[in-house]
Amino acid sequence: MILVTGATGTVGRPLVRALRARGAAVRALVRDAGGVPAEWDDGVEPVVADLDDAGSLAAAAEGIEAVHLLTPVGPGAARQARNVIDAVARAGRPKVVLQAAIGVRQRTVPVRFFDAHTAALDHLEDSGLPWTVLAPNGFLQNFLGLLPDLRRTGTLALPTGDAAVSYVDARDVAEVAAAVLTTDGHEGAVLDVTGPRAMDHDEIAERLGAALGRELAYRAITPEQARTALLGTGISMWQADGLVELYGRYAAGAARVVSDTVPRLLGRPARPIETFLADHATALQAGSVPRPENLR
Repeated sequence: MILVTGATGTVGRPLVRALRARGAAVRALVRDAGGVPAEWDDGVEPVVADLDDAGSLAAAAEGIEAVHLLTPVGPGAARQARNVIDAVARAGRPKVVLQAAIGVRQRTVPVRFFDAHTAALDHLEDSGLPWTVLAPNGFLQNFLGLLPDLRRTGTLALPTGDAAVSYVDARDVAEVAAAVLTTDGHEGAVLDVTGPRAMDHDEIAERLGAALGRELAYRAITPEQARTALLGTGISMWQADGLVELYGRYAAGAARVVSDTVPRLLGRPARPIETFLADHATALQAGSVPRPENLR
């Protein structure tokens, strides 16, 4: 039995599918029993628990062999990760696959989102549990959340300068996670998970525009302009500042690395942006794409 936290999110949902495709039984942690996807079959056991309530995690942790640990982006993420780690450690000795972010231990460009990942990894090492870290780059799926503004303005406006980023399809992250959760030989590894190449945002804007059927241009904006725009979407100051920090890391060129994790573990290339856009063509043209839950 494999426990998946964030089982209905951007990575969690395709991860459940990938695990079932491998024949693994899944215990899917959800916050609301009414939010269980219709696609889940009898091999998926939903369990309602709250990452902030350590006591609610005991039943979810009972009898599991492995856990995919992903906490929501927020100031309480480090505490939530500790709650899960402590719960599974009390229940046995499962392996823990921690989803973090690429460059999780690189502090050259501080990103507050990474602090929780570092704290979780420190706690894992202290726990004595076997662990692997998956460290994906930014998700291609996060561009879907920008579609309303892209259609309205015709501009992809980000504080990323002229840097290139090896954005990854979240489905590849999920399939890599499924491989690590169901096979041996990954203990103690930090696995960067990237797309097949780094792209600058002029190219990304051009390809997004072609998929939308309109001309789209990239405009590099300042961190202050980005912060103001983000706050206008209704997110908290903490999250807006964290995203500006993350974009600053991109602008510094720290996210252009291309890893071999996807081809090495899955035996195929990582999905390029062309495949991602083709797979989402109907939704892109209809304008009905939901905002992703997990920003990276």
